[in-house]
Amino acid sequence: MAIDLPIIWAGIIAFAVLAYVVLDGFDLGIGILFPLFPHRHDRDVMTNSIAPVWDGNETWLVLGGGGLMAVFPLAYATVLPALYIPIILMLLGLIFRGVAFEFRWRAGPNSRLWDIGFWLGSTIAGLMQGMALGTLVQGINVQNRAFAGGAFDWLSPFSLLTGLALLVGYALLGATWLNLKTVGELQARAHRLSFIFCIGLVALIAVVSLWTPFIDPIYFERWFGWPTAFFSALVPTLIAGCTLLLWLGLQRERNLWPFLAALGLFVLSFAGLGISFYPYIVPGALTIEEAAAPDSSLAFLLVGAAVLVPTILAYTGYSYWVFRGKIDPEESYH
Repeated sequence: MAIDLPIIWAGIIAFAVLAYVVLDGFDLGIGILFPLFPHRHDRDVMTNSIAPVWDGNETWLVLGGGGLMAVFPLAYATVLPALYIPIILMLLGLIFRGVAFEFRWRAGPNSRLWDIGFWLGSTIAGLMQGMALGTLVQGINVQNRAFAGGAFDWLSPFSLLTGLALLVGYALLGATWLNLKTVGELQARAHRLSFIFCIGLVALIAVVSLWTPFIDPIYFERWFGWPTAFFSALVPTLIAGCTLLLWLGLQRERNLWPFLAALGLFVLSFAGLGISFYPYIVPGALTIEEAAAPDSSLAFLLVGAAVLVPTILAYTGYSYWVFRGKIDPEESYH
């Protein structure tokens, strides 16, 4: 049986993007939550909770973006011009966020401006990621296998909605992470915020899910045609299950449940996107097979991925294992 290399690589890149969203999502969420925790000591503990892992989490963004360029160059060349502005803003947000993360410790009592920078960088990065996703879902103008739209096609009511949904989702991940990793009043506040952001995210998921099938007939057929309707119905059912698990975990103070359930909401939403997109990599314009590089290139790169991906998974898992458990409020990052 012949190996379908484009499909294998589409799976690898999809996994890298999902890993970035769920892993970097909670530490972006920490920054988004900063204004709700005004005391410096609380903010120090919040950043301590992600200090050992936040740099490694961004590895998946490099793998996903670099993999897309190498493996699906036509898709990369088509999508990038449509998303120049949000991608540049996202990268600037990530850069400024990283600088602020380090400098706030050096600034000591005068760290308020760097705290604002950390919040602003995290918020802009999350918002732009969500808006870029919304732009892909609503479709980009492609003619003769090249982007033919305008510089601000990414700015639309639907992309603003998806941007807001991702911000709220990241805030939920951040709140459930703090509920898992911290103690005392900080944990109690994160616990209360988790309820609020859970309601907000589920409501936004519902609105986006109801809107999406009517954007394009392809999406409508994926969600309501047979036999895909069977799998489409499974996703909202599982989302309801994750929501219930998250809620019960918060009520019963099972601190790990809410975080895992919040991750489950992201995984299931990502699966819903897969149902809508497949077999397209640029919805309505380019399929996975059409956008792929030659099989010889895919096979060569797959050898590297077979070594690189397990290595990243191993050191990521080891980092989380070493730094498991609650954060000591008196510990310092440096």
